[in-house]
Amino acid sequence: MPKVAKALTAIQVKRLTAPKMHAVGTVPGLMLDVRSETARSWVLRTTIGARRADIGLGGYPGVTLAEAIENARLTKQKIREGIDPQAERKGNRGLAAWTFKKCATAYIDGHKAQWTNAKHADQWTNTLTTYVYPFFGDKHVKDVQVGDVLAALEPHWTTKTETMSRVRNRIELVLSWAATRGYCPKGNNPASWRGNLDDALAKPSKVKNEQHHPAVQIDEAKAFMTAVRGLAGTVPRCLEFVMLTACRSGEARGAVWSEFDMTAKQWSIPGSRMKSGRDHRVPLSDPVIALLKALPRFAGTDLVFPGRTGKAPLSDMALTVKMRRMTFKDKDGRQAVPHGLRSTFSDWGAERTHYPVNVIEMALTHALGDDTVAAYRRGDLLDKRIALMADWAAFLV
Repeated sequence: MPKVAKALTAIQVKRLTAPKMHAVGTVPGLMLDVRSETARSWVLRTTIGARRADIGLGGYPGVTLAEAIENARLTKQKIREGIDPQAERKGNRGLAAWTFKKCATAYIDGHKAQWTNAKHADQWTNTLTTYVYPFFGDKHVKDVQVGDVLAALEPHWTTKTETMSRVRNRIELVLSWAATRGYCPKGNNPASWRGNLDDALAKPSKVKNEQHHPAVQIDEAKAFMTAVRGLAGTVPRCLEFVMLTACRSGEARGAVWSEFDMTAKQWSIPGSRMKSGRDHRVPLSDPVIALLKALPRFAGTDLVFPGRTGKAPLSDMALTVKMRRMTFKDKDGRQAVPHGLRSTFSDWGAERTHYPVNVIEMALTHALGDDTVAAYRRGDLLDKRIALMADWAAFLV
């Protein structure tokens, strides 16, 4: 153990200019390392376990003698408690830059390759930038507390419940990611719902006022089909196709001829183009087959519904604009939109047919119950959906 040297005063320390290690007393092992008159720093020479260590305590005169003595005492106390100050300092340097914003950015960059919708990364970035970063974006992830999460969520929880529920989940995922990498403690996640935020916030299903996509009303579905069939061009044909198949507009706009088997009357959509990430088969009714056979084939592209240049699919906005001009409204007087056509199909199936809910939901490629239900229902109910889609087409045309 280093001997305690004679305690020096602040004036005596100031006069130490000879290049060497000078013991300054008061705390065993506290030294002033003089490299030159302008390069002097504090060092605590001690042992950690059986290992000798020189621990830097800051430069002189930026760190005064009194401060160096206090730092030396605190460092020795840590060693007595079994803490390695050098390892702790090295670890803190590695963690210092991991703010919530940096962790979120890294999470998005690392996961966007697996997201089927390219817009997800933008949605993550935009919602976190708007609702989270102003509250704790620059805070180290290890310091994020429940109060921080609540401060971000509560102002909009009852007015934008669906959005804020997604934001909460995104915060939880980022913090879980950070904990796995050692940037913050594992255990209680400040953004977890069960047994945590559910005690402070109302259950989303009790407060949310979800605005569904405005849909063509069931009794106007046939009139819509008559109107859209009377319009010329690729956009009306795509809307007609969406209505007859109850598919998502993105699935229709990205459709290629190689996905269709006219003989089997089947459209096979690869999982890479599906929201679910799973391959999906769509039975094609006779009106759909007739529609497809009447469509022109364009040179240089396999797209069924190409945009103006022929090199890219129709844009989502092209379908939306066309429907705005048709002026079909939902029951609340809102302008119907392309995605609402799926709701028209769903409402028809529930209110005007006796088809089981699971058959209708499978046609919409919605999740069917929990994992246990999915495990026992391995088929895609294709035979039943053939009849369903034929009845839907008959209702429309």
